[in-house]
Amino acid sequence: MFSFLFFASFGLVAAENGLDGWLRYAPLPSADSYHDGIPSKIVALNDTKISPVYTAGQELQQGISGIFGKELDVQYDDCTSFSSIVVGTVEEYSNGGGETDDIPELEADGFYLSVDGDSVKILGQNERGALYGAFEYLSLLAQGNTSEFSYASNPSAPIRWINQWDNLVSGGTHGSVERGYGGPSIFYKDGYIKEDQTRAAQYARLLASIGVNAVVVNNVNANASFLTEANMDGLKRIADVFRPYGVQLGLSLFFASPKDLGGLDTFDPLDESVVEWWHDVTDKLYRRIPDMAGYLVKANSEGQPGPFTYNRTLADAANLFAKTVKPYGGVCMFRAFVYDHTTLNQTLDWKADRANAAVEFFKELDGQFMDNVVVQIKYGPIDFQVREPVSPLFANLLETNTAIELQITQEYLGQQAHVVYLPPLWKTILDFDLRVEGQPSLTREIVSGARFKRPLGGYAGVANVGTNTTWLGSHLAMSNLYAYGRLAWDPTHSSERLVQDWTRLTFGLDSSVVDTITQLSLESWPAYENYTGNLGIQTLTDILFGHYGPNPASQDGNPWGQWTRADNDSIGMDRTVWNGTGFAGQYPAEVAAMYEDIETTPDDLLLWFHHVPYTQRLKSGKTVIQHFYDAHYAGSATAQTFVSLWESLKGKIDDQRYEEQLFRLKYQAGHSLVWRDAVNGFYHSLSGIADEKGRVGNYSWRIEAENMTLEGYEPYSVHPPSMASETRAIVTSSNSTQGTASAVLSVKPGTYNLAVNYFDLAIGRSKWEVFLNEESVGSWEGDSEYVLGHAPSFYLDGTSATRITFENVEVGNGDLLKIVGVPDGEEPAPLDYVSLLPVGIVD
Repeated sequence: MFSFLFFASFGLVAAENGLDGWLRYAPLPSADSYHDGIPSKIVALNDTKISPVYTAGQELQQGISGIFGKELDVQYDDCTSFSSIVVGTVEEYSNGGGETDDIPELEADGFYLSVDGDSVKILGQNERGALYGAFEYLSLLAQGNTSEFSYASNPSAPIRWINQWDNLVSGGTHGSVERGYGGPSIFYKDGYIKEDQTRAAQYARLLASIGVNAVVVNNVNANASFLTEANMDGLKRIADVFRPYGVQLGLSLFFASPKDLGGLDTFDPLDESVVEWWHDVTDKLYRRIPDMAGYLVKANSEGQPGPFTYNRTLADAANLFAKTVKPYGGVCMFRAFVYDHTTLNQTLDWKADRANAAVEFFKELDGQFMDNVVVQIKYGPIDFQVREPVSPLFANLLETNTAIELQITQEYLGQQAHVVYLPPLWKTILDFDLRVEGQPSLTREIVSGARFKRPLGGYAGVANVGTNTTWLGSHLAMSNLYAYGRLAWDPTHSSERLVQDWTRLTFGLDSSVVDTITQLSLESWPAYENYTGNLGIQTLTDILFGHYGPNPASQDGNPWGQWTRADNDSIGMDRTVWNGTGFAGQYPAEVAAMYEDIETTPDDLLLWFHHVPYTQRLKSGKTVIQHFYDAHYAGSATAQTFVSLWESLKGKIDDQRYEEQLFRLKYQAGHSLVWRDAVNGFYHSLSGIADEKGRVGNYSWRIEAENMTLEGYEPYSVHPPSMASETRAIVTSSNSTQGTASAVLSVKPGTYNLAVNYFDLAIGRSKWEVFLNEESVGSWEGDSEYVLGHAPSFYLDGTSATRITFENVEVGNGDLLKIVGVPDGEEPAPLDYVSLLPVGIVD
């Protein structure tokens, strides 16, 4: 619809820390030249300070000032005056004498935006819609679009929520965030809700700018103490700072609260005393927060209590809460993430399959839920993996409202320490045609409510921001939060357009910056899939601990159901009807037939649906095992290019954000090699099949630490073995004595990149220093647990494995290489290997 102006680099802004996100309102170059075309005042059709329309007026004033350096007054009447930006509802505009005949019909939260010379109209179906229109207008201006246009915009779905997995307390004084990698909670501290909710207000502003209309402010693994009188008062404080931005507060409930907190002897959802208790609690909440969005409930999953304790159904449970909020216009979001990990046993039962659980639990309940219940379904049948088929539950609930749950926080996808731009992954789900009853049935049209003509539906995004000024822990990760809101509003947006818009707003209009970040972002998910887990095998992360580093051995023989069934000869879950778990049969007939047949199953989901020998030929002609080897090398090679791509932007991005992101990209480049070697090494050892290209297990540039001359260090067998090169590392002999590893180099003299792979455990801050001929090359500290934010590890494993590289080191034949490690705490300064790499070579 629009064209945007691009500019050559025109000088740097002051250092930025990321707090403003995409709402920087950075000055346009030659801003003065635009002044004549900008309206002379702003008219906001509501002067009540908690009104989103009032907020829109203030935001327009701030934005115009920042982008153009022009100060406009905000007035609150005379909506028909010339040379003005009028913002308000269609109704208020009409009541003030404005002409509305040319305004298209708007849905709830929708807006009409018209720019005609220096006359601008921003009119919402409701006040929230007017604010959304104001943010849209400012977004266009900030991207250099000053053209004339008029159009209406309506959201694809009424529910566009964020799930915060925040806890009041968790082993410390600050509120923690489960699967959050951007610091402690912005809401909670010392077991209570903060008095100062400034960051919550800033968060609401960011969310309103992308059309998000509610936030569930606490963990789905909920805590009953949120329902104390003091904490209800605290929740009101959060809701009060949300309200001017049109963001409603939602609350996650602990199912057993009537017994745990209320003193009842039961939490049976059909017991009259329990029903009365929940109604009383709900009334108290709505007296404090009259616009509360509603409840989110996780029940009978992963150890959480639920209705099965009393032989009640999940519909009984959901309807209990739906009845309490219905008089207030509230919604009950009920998670479909229900499975019993205590009953899963892959060893004894070939047909056991956690992926079957959602349909098994919910299909028979279709039509039994109240009309203000929304079943919240994870995008895939397992758990936010790097690639999954769409959950078949979307095609099995024809008479029930549904919402799709997307995880913005990268739990299994690099935890913001790796750049992984997620919209291309989400689009594979949203654009998938489930062919319900043989008719077009795109997932996005099901969750919007359109396909089955349901009144509610939409999106729930797990965002988990923290107090870090980057919000998510990484500047580039914020593109996922931005894109989530934009896709929830309009899921037909392209991934490319979204990252381009975000980049212009976040880093400026320089075309080389936009092109480079777009390229890096669009390559990131395919690269991550390649070096972690492909062919539908899922992300081969450590399932038993932090869900971060590689550990393919952990996928099987556990009760969590993310199995690969890998043995010495074959790999993959058989989910066919004829011989496997039957999961394929949960889809409508056309889709089920495609997945049932190995010939029609797409290769990128082959191992999700079929158990095959490692020698199975793919459509590419490669064997499964050779594809594994090649893909892991290709993905990690792509990750190396991210560093040079980012370095090409030096001087075009402010120094602070440039350096902070460069550090993370260098870390990702190194950790992608850890992933590559761990996964390839594991399957090489398991299958006994060699890499046709001779790479796996053959690393000619490496010096194994255990083969160096050791003083104060000793060899250590790493478990699982594939987590270390040649299965071993070295650790200091004691936690109080430094260690030295040395080797005389036999190399062709020249310039090398010197890479050291070590283990950075979260139980100390060891120090290392590298010397050549007694001259220091560089030093570092094992402090990643403080600077990266990913799940920590206390062990020598794929999570703690890290690489540091010293570039352009002059090395001569016979030089003495020495590494000195100083342990700290319980961290024994572990080392894995050293690589001496000719410039341009990656081992």
